[in-house]
Amino acid sequence: MFGDRRQPASPTLKLVDFGLDPRSVTSACTELSTMSSTNSAEAATVSGDAEPHVVLDFAGMVQLLSDGTFVRHADAANALPPAPLPASASAAAQWKDVVYDPDHDLKLLMYKPAAGGADGPTDGEAAADKKKLPVLVYFHGGGFCVGSFSMPNTHVACLRLAGELPAVVISADYRLAPVHRLPAAHDDARTLVSWLRSQAQAKSDPWLAESADFGRAFVTGESAGGNIAHHVAVAIGSGMLGISPARVAGYALFWPYFAGVERTASEAEYPPGPILKLSLSDQFLCLVLPEGATRDHPAVNPFGPDSAALDAVAFAPTLVVGGELDLLRDRIADYVARLKAMGKPVELVEFPGQHHGFFIVEPWGDAADELVCAVRRFVYGSTSRN
Repeated sequence: MFGDRRQPASPTLKLVDFGLDPRSVTSACTELSTMSSTNSAEAATVSGDAEPHVVLDFAGMVQLLSDGTFVRHADAANALPPAPLPASASAAAQWKDVVYDPDHDLKLLMYKPAAGGADGPTDGEAAADKKKLPVLVYFHGGGFCVGSFSMPNTHVACLRLAGELPAVVISADYRLAPVHRLPAAHDDARTLVSWLRSQAQAKSDPWLAESADFGRAFVTGESAGGNIAHHVAVAIGSGMLGISPARVAGYALFWPYFAGVERTASEAEYPPGPILKLSLSDQFLCLVLPEGATRDHPAVNPFGPDSAALDAVAFAPTLVVGGELDLLRDRIADYVARLKAMGKPVELVEFPGQHHGFFIVEPWGDAADELVCAVRRFVYGSTSRN
């Protein structure tokens, strides 16, 4: 069932008790404190446990074992029922995979409309520029532990965005926990931005050279990817990350995955959604955050006690999308309210009756149709204002 997906987790992993067998949690903490091997056979020798037992089970997608290794289900990236892919959708856009970080073997899927660029004149350099399209950088969700650009529903979502906006869409993978805790995913996003900057300078990829308007780049993402988009915005807006000659014209954060020690009312009171449960979120954070960190860590709480002030950070126009029934509803609304109070150009669009991740759960649903329209208005409205 799990194939050969066992990998080492971080050394000295600190676990919290989620109602599991106390002996298992205590034993795992003791064993993990001495775990430094890089394969499951060595780990079993170190721990003295010939038959490792499951300590934490993350909805059948990832299992943490008592010897310090974890098992990622072969279908963890495809945990959702796959969305249908009509022939018309496949024909609407072309796609290809590209390595953007050879050091970590990280890839992206690049999409462009099959029909080419936007409507306009067809001759001369000025006409070619008019036909170029906005660039939409997209980071998938999955609690920083699962997910991939290869997930069928993520693929469908990106096909829709590329074909219906239209835009050049760059859907990027990043390193996942528990092997790679935060800030690894944020670091990978910076690497992707640097890759995009180099493409704007050299125009070495023929698809981008032909179709991409690097002056109209948008950074987007859903759930954990929305969190990543926020951190990219802060890095660029504070001057810590350069992107010129490309330019970010806006950010779109779909139900960004934020957290905090203090529970919001929606976290405490809302029933679990189809893909996000509070207990699952807490368990993911156990493996995602730096060792010993709390839910107030700056990686997941933009306004925590140790988070940098955002008042001086320059934000491009930002669209934040949430669902009325999302456990994170109040946290997302608070994020928008705080940024607005600082004078940032941020807009919240909340979809009635929708849970966390509705675009990925049902990428052909009515709400997904409305979301694509909202993103189109935002992208082309933002580019006309700049």
